[in-house]
Amino acid sequence: MIQLAKQLVNHDHRLSATICLIPLPSGNNTNLTAGDDSRVRFVNLPAVKPPPDTDPARFLPTILEGSKRHIKELVGSDVARLAGFVVDMLCCTAMMDLGSELGVPPYVFYPSGANFLGFMLELQALHDEGKLGDLAELKDTESEMAIPSLEKPLPCKFLPSVVVEKEWLPLLIDNTRRLREARGIVVNTFLELETYALGSVSVAGNPPVYPVGPLLNLNSARPEEEEEEEYKEAVQGNEEVMEWLDNQPAASVVFLCFGSMGSFGKEQVTEIAVALERCGQRFLWSLRRSPEAGEVGPPSEYGNFDEAPLPAGFLDRVSGIGKVIGWAPQTAVLRHVAVGGFVSHCGWNSVLESIWFGVPVGAWPMYAEQQLNAFQLVEELGLAEEIKMDYRWDGGMMVTAEEIEGGIRRLMAAENDEGRKRKTVKEVSEMSKKALTEGGSSCSSLSRFIQDVIDNIS
Repeated sequence: MIQLAKQLVNHDHRLSATICLIPLPSGNNTNLTAGDDSRVRFVNLPAVKPPPDTDPARFLPTILEGSKRHIKELVGSDVARLAGFVVDMLCCTAMMDLGSELGVPPYVFYPSGANFLGFMLELQALHDEGKLGDLAELKDTESEMAIPSLEKPLPCKFLPSVVVEKEWLPLLIDNTRRLREARGIVVNTFLELETYALGSVSVAGNPPVYPVGPLLNLNSARPEEEEEEEYKEAVQGNEEVMEWLDNQPAASVVFLCFGSMGSFGKEQVTEIAVALERCGQRFLWSLRRSPEAGEVGPPSEYGNFDEAPLPAGFLDRVSGIGKVIGWAPQTAVLRHVAVGGFVSHCGWNSVLESIWFGVPVGAWPMYAEQQLNAFQLVEELGLAEEIKMDYRWDGGMMVTAEEIEGGIRRLMAAENDEGRKRKTVKEVSEMSKKALTEGGSSCSSLSRFIQDVIDNIS
């Protein structure tokens, strides 16, 4: 959302952007400031505390509903002229009516890809027609689903985790139904990457779709300069990691990193370690401690890796070819010339970052919509190798050392059919950069979106 705001104000001097931050009652929130950009500001809204007996499925909707009056008060006291109201994809049910109350049409920001957008539009339509079965029962079958945003049928074992979790599916269906009421949908993707999926959602009856990505920590006006600035910031405090990469041959290192929420139990960590030792591949592994049973939240860091559930003597045996670290400066690592493959959970931000830096992916999805992202990367776009596409983080599934080793060997191959993916990813990487330049597909789409916003006050 922040990168979208930056792109808007940099693209058109008439615009400014206010980002409303809705705090969680836990107090684990981040206060943001706009830095040097006076045309992007952040407003931390007052906290809304749901009653103690609130149903867990109603926790987030209750917070969003309670935040509406604070947003109305904010707009009412603002001297700037409101031209558009952009709602995050998960706020549609609560916030869509607020646009008309504020006197402007609502738009939706969709930080996932067009493929998932098309998938959810199809599920919502099937649900409302009474044709959507129990997806939780289908996930372990050999059934297939025809999804308009995919060229190939989707095996049900690759259904995204978020839609086979019964507490989440109703919320997503409701959000998608309200999303159809938007004036337009701004999607974090680019035309050259998701041509087929974008075509499937850009049909009569759906709101106009504006692909404006990849929205990364980059500036569409000066991507190379800002990329250099971001790199320097990321390297600070991680000099040891970057120095180690500096000493590795080009495209020789496989980078394993599973996002801000990704971690594994002891048995799975052991399987990964065995696979890395067997295949002999240079590696950089971001290994983090899983929350204890009953805990909720992101993984934490090990004090030292002697505490980690690694095989005895593993660190000594791989010291010449591998490095285990905690939190990783992901974009700085992916940018490094030594990195030749990225074993990833296939979160959409990570997908776009790997494409931007031209690094092929080893697909190991975990939760949310990641199984669908993995299927798209491997089967539709040919930009990734499978590690385990039907993996589900909370299902007790184990990925064996043999599966991991085989996936890494295919991912890092340079001279066979699998190795051609590296060339394909490099080609799509160039497309991603061109999309953001003057006259590029995303730059032109952003201009169309801005013109529609400006027309609201003409």
